[in-house]
Amino acid sequence: MTTTLDLDPVQEAARIATQNDAFRRSILGTTPVADAPQGQFVMTRGVAALGINAQLELTRRVAAFDGFNADSDPQGWHEMGVIDLDGTTVWFKLDLYDVDYTYGSPEPSDPAQTRRVLTLLLPSEY
Repeated sequence: MTTTLDLDPVQEAARIATQNDAFRRSILGTTPVADAPQGQFVMTRGVAALGINAQLELTRRVAAFDGFNADSDPQGWHEMGVIDLDGTTVWFKLDLYDVDYTYGSPEPSDPAQTRRVLTLLLPSEY
């Protein structure tokens, strides 16, 4: 298996972005994504307080998000995005942990050593 030690930074970023995209697309659970990395999808109290309909719409938008650019995604990892829901700004952030969800992943581009946590949050909760 190729590790980050074998990849140049551009290749590593592309691999992580592909994995993050697969994970985001899999969060609805309605369409299986082949080889989607393992992880958790969570939201803050502020997002939960928006109600179930807003939560579902935000989840749909996160799964379909493709608005990454050099300003909002400087590492090229597709790890953060901003969504406007009827005038409410909501962020999503993907963090890459070790398999025990204790520390950062030792090899972020290796799904066997990485678990993702995708968090929906309001900017005021950051």
